[in-house]
Amino acid sequence: MKPTDTSDPEYFHKVVDCQYACPAHTPVPDYIRLIAQGRYTDAYLLNRRSNVFPGILGRVCDRPCEPACRRTRVEDEPVAICRLKRVAADHRDEVSHLVPKGGKSNGKKIALIGAGPASLTVANDLAPLGYDCTVFEALEKPGGLMISNIPSFRLPEKVLDDEIGYILDMGVKLKTGHRIDSMKDLLDEGYDAVFVGSGAPKGKDLNIPGREEAADNIHIGIEWLESVAFDHIEKIGKRVLIIGVGNTAMDCCRTSLRLGSSDVKVMARKPREFFKASPWELKDAEHENVQIVVNHSPKAFVVENGKLTGMTFELMEYDLDEKGNITDTRITGETTIPCDDVILAIGQDNAFPWIERDIGLEFNKWDAPVVDKTTFESTRKGVFFGGDAAFGPLNIIWAVEHGHQAAISIHKHCQGEDVADRLPRGVNLETVKMGPNEWSYSNDYDPEHRREMPEVDLAERFKTLDIEVELGFTPEQIKTEVERCLNCDIQTVFSALACTECDACIDICPVNCLTITHNGEEADLRTRLAAPSDNTDQALYVSGDLPLTDRVMVKDEDLCLHCGLCAERCPTGAWDMQKSTIFLPHADDELAAAASRRAAE
Repeated sequence: MKPTDTSDPEYFHKVVDCQYACPAHTPVPDYIRLIAQGRYTDAYLLNRRSNVFPGILGRVCDRPCEPACRRTRVEDEPVAICRLKRVAADHRDEVSHLVPKGGKSNGKKIALIGAGPASLTVANDLAPLGYDCTVFEALEKPGGLMISNIPSFRLPEKVLDDEIGYILDMGVKLKTGHRIDSMKDLLDEGYDAVFVGSGAPKGKDLNIPGREEAADNIHIGIEWLESVAFDHIEKIGKRVLIIGVGNTAMDCCRTSLRLGSSDVKVMARKPREFFKASPWELKDAEHENVQIVVNHSPKAFVVENGKLTGMTFELMEYDLDEKGNITDTRITGETTIPCDDVILAIGQDNAFPWIERDIGLEFNKWDAPVVDKTTFESTRKGVFFGGDAAFGPLNIIWAVEHGHQAAISIHKHCQGEDVADRLPRGVNLETVKMGPNEWSYSNDYDPEHRREMPEVDLAERFKTLDIEVELGFTPEQIKTEVERCLNCDIQTVFSALACTECDACIDICPVNCLTITHNGEEADLRTRLAAPSDNTDQALYVSGDLPLTDRVMVKDEDLCLHCGLCAERCPTGAWDMQKSTIFLPHADDELAAAASRRAAE
C-alpha cells in the first residue's frame, strides 16, 4: 500500500466516527470536552454552528452519531451524544448577543417556503450576509414538523420558540398563515432565489374494505398530530390501534395515552427487526404500556351500525436468510382486534400541487422534483429544495445539512457564481502535548456505563400534554457521561523517520491496533495484523518505510481508541497526539473566500 495521505480531510474526518455519521458533521468530541470543562455556552455555540438547533436536536434528533460511536468498541452502549447536546442547551448562559445578527443589506431577496428546519437553516446562514429573507408558512406557528408532528411532551414549545427566535432576530421576515398556492406567482414577485422547504406533508392512507364507512374514526398520523398540536383535537377513544412502526407511530401512540386512551396497540406487519422507529422511541412507548403487536397485516376495518368497532388482520409468518432478509411470506390465519379509533402512520409523501408543471421545474416518476444532490438546485435556475421536500422523509438533522448546502448555492447564484464551484473541505492538526507525557485533554479510560435519563413518573406524565417526560441529566450524570467520550478527534499521528522499531508502542497498546510488518496489498496486510481486521469500512493507516528495516507501521483505525498510550510510551516521539479540526464550509466561508480572492487580484 502507498503511505496514507493524512492531508486528505476525509481521512481524519472518517476516523471521528460520530462526526462523520452526523449529516451536519457536528464536532462531537469537541463540544463534549467543553461541557466537561463547564463551558456550556461555548459548547452550545459550537453546536449551533453546525446543527443550528442544539436545544431541539438535543431532545429529538434521530442520533445517527450514536450507532457510529467508538465507545461501542469497548462496551455495548455509545456515549449519550444527543443528550449531552441538550446539556449544553439547558445549562448555557444567555446567548442572544453571541449568535449572528442580520448583516447590511446586499439588495438580494430570498423567498423560503415552509418554516421548518431546512428553511430556517437557510435563513440562519444567509441573513447575516445581508440577504433579505422572507419565510412563508401555511400554519399559524413556525417550526414545520418540529411544532406540528413532535409532541410537546418530547419537545417543549418554549425550546422551539427560543431557537427559532434567534433566527427571526436576524431580521428574517416570517409570514404565518400564508400558504403559497402558485410557484409561478411567487416567481413573478421578483425574488432573486426561492427555497422550498415544505416537507413531506401528505400522510399515506390505507384503502382497504371499510375505510369509507369508518372515516370519522380513522386518522392520518401526521395530520392528527398537527390537529393535536394546534388544539383542534382534545380526545380520542379508549381503544386505539396505531398502524405503522416508525417514529411518527410512536408519537401517535404516546399522544393517544395523554388524550384519554387506556388500551393502545401498535400494529406491525413485519417482525421487530424491520421496524423503522428508533430503538429508544420503541422503548419509551413500551415503558408507557403501549403494546407492540408484530406480524399482523391489515385486511379490513370492521364497521357495525355505521361505526368503527375493530380491525381484521391477517396473521403473517416469515422465513429469513442468514443475513436477515425475508425469503418467504405466509398467511397463517386472521384475527379481529376491537378498537374505537385507528391512526394511520404508514409513511409520508411529497405534495406539490401548487407548483405548475410548465415553468421549467422537472419532476420524476414519483412526482418529486428533480434536485441536484450537491447544490440542491432544481432544473429551474434559482429554485432550490431541501429537507423532506427534496428527497422525501428523513429527519431534522438531514434538513439542517440540506439548508447549509442550499444556502451556499443560493449565495453563489445571487452573486453570479457557479453554484457547483464550492470550497473544499480541509483539516488542521494541532498537537495537544503540554509536556512529557502530559496532554491537554482527559485521556483516562472511564469504565462507567451510559447514564440513564431521569424521567417524570408514569403517574404524573399523563396529566397534561405538555409535561416534558425527560428531565435532563443531573450534574453528577453530566460529569460521568462526558468522561465516557474517547476523544476520537485527538489523532495518533506518526513520524516514520523518528521510529526506531523498539516495539514499545506495540507492547503497550491495549487493543493491538499497531503492527510493524513488511508492506503489501491491503487484503494481504489485513491478514498479518496483530488483531483481526474485520471492518473494512475503516482505513488502515500505513506509514512510509521505516529507516532501519524498510518495514511499515500499520494502524487499524477501526480498533484504535485514541488513548495516547503509544505517544506516552514512545522514547523518540515518533507518535504524537494531535487534534484534528475538520473545515466544513458554510455560506459565510464562501463569502470570505471570494473577498480574499478579490483582494489578491
